[in-house]
Amino acid sequence: MRLTPPPSTFAGAAARSLSAAALAALLSVSSITPSVPPAFGPAAAQAKELASGSGSRVNKDPISLLRLALPRVSKEARELQAGLEECQDNLARLNGQVASSALQKAKVAAGKSGAMLKSVPPAKAAEAQAALDTINAAMDEVGAKIAASRQGEALAATERALGAVTQLQEAMASGYAQPSPPKEFASLPYLKGRATVDLVLQPGKEHGQFDVEGKLYKQLEVKMVVDGYTSPITAGNFVDLVRRGFYNGMHIQRSDGFVVQTGDPSNELEGSGADAKKNGYVEGGKVRKIPLEVMVRGDKDPIYSATFDDDGRGGYAAAMPFNSYGALGMAREEYDPDSASSQWFWLLFDSDLTPAGKNLLDGRYACFGYTVDGARLLSDVKEGDIIASAKVSSGESNLVLPTAPALAVAAE
Repeated sequence: MRLTPPPSTFAGAAARSLSAAALAALLSVSSITPSVPPAFGPAAAQAKELASGSGSRVNKDPISLLRLALPRVSKEARELQAGLEECQDNLARLNGQVASSALQKAKVAAGKSGAMLKSVPPAKAAEAQAALDTINAAMDEVGAKIAASRQGEALAATERALGAVTQLQEAMASGYAQPSPPKEFASLPYLKGRATVDLVLQPGKEHGQFDVEGKLYKQLEVKMVVDGYTSPITAGNFVDLVRRGFYNGMHIQRSDGFVVQTGDPSNELEGSGADAKKNGYVEGGKVRKIPLEVMVRGDKDPIYSATFDDDGRGGYAAAMPFNSYGALGMAREEYDPDSASSQWFWLLFDSDLTPAGKNLLDGRYACFGYTVDGARLLSDVKEGDIIASAKVSSGESNLVLPTAPALAVAAE
C-alpha cells in the first residue's frame, strides 16, 4: 500500500480558496514532466530573510533556509547573514557595485561582534571567535576582489564567509534548551539539533546509467541535513531508520517529476518477507506511527497532529518550508495526520509550479530537512532505482531513543 501522494491530497482544502480548474493546473501531477532543475543559485537577499515568498522571490537556497531555521540566533548574526547573502546574490548576477554595498552592510553587522559573542555559550566561545575571524578575513578579501573586478574569486570568498556564518549561528544554537516532545510521544525516538545523512542511489535494471544534463553517472551521491529543532520526532524517526539500515536496498517507488518517494516495505515484497498489510516500519509487531509535526516560523514548539489550517493559522510561513529542490517531506495518509511511518519523499521544487505558501504542502506535511549536496541529480531518479546505502554521517549522537518503560507502555 502506498501512502497518499502529497501533491494531490488537498482537493478539499484547496477548494476553499482555489477553483477546481486552478487547482488542477497547480497540482496536476500527470501533466508535470520530469525536468532537470536549474543550478542552485542564491535567491534575492530580501527573500532570504523570509521563510516563504512567491515567484522569483522564493528563497530556494537550502543552506540559507537551514540557517534561518536555527534557534537562538542573535539579531546581529541575522543582519550579518542578510548582508553576505545579498552580496553573494549580486556577485552571482555580476553586479559588483550592489554587491560592494551589501558587503558594507555585512561589515557593519560584523562590527557588533561583542553582542554576537554574548549569544554564544561559554563552551563554544573560542569556536565562535574563530568563525568571526574567518568572516572578517574573508570579507576583506571579497572587497579586494570586487575592487579588482575579479568577481568569481569574490564570490568564492563570500561563500567561505557564509560557511563561517553557519558555524557562528550553530554555536549560538548549541545553547538552545530544546524541549522534549509531548509525553504522549515518549515511545518514539527524537532528534536534538541536526544530523547529516549520506545516501547512494544506483540505477534499476531497466534504467541503465543516470543521465543528468547529458552527464552520465553510474551512481548518485546526495547529502541531506535533517532538522530536529523544528521536527524532532520526524527527523528522529528518519535517523533511527537510517541507522538501522531500513532503507538500504529499497527501491524508489514513485517518481513523477513532482516528487521522488520511497520507504514503503510492502512494495518490496519479493523475497523480503514484508507484510503487504504493513506499509511502514514494524516494531513490536506493530507499525510505528509518528504524528504530523509542523512548525510556524517564530514559534518555539511544533504543532502536533494538526495542520496549520486545523490550528487556525493557514497561510502562515513554515519554519522549514518546501522551498528548495530536494526538500525532504514525510508521507502520510490524506485524512489521518498521525499515519506517517517510514515513507518519505524529495520534493522536486519548482517555484513556478509550486510557489511557496501556495504549494499546499507547507503546514500540511512535515518538511524535516533539505538536500544540501547533489540535489539536482534527483532529476533523473526513476521508479525502480535502488538506495544502495543510507548512513548517518554526523549527528547520530543527537538521536534520543525511548526508554524501556516508554516502549512497554506503547506496547500495551
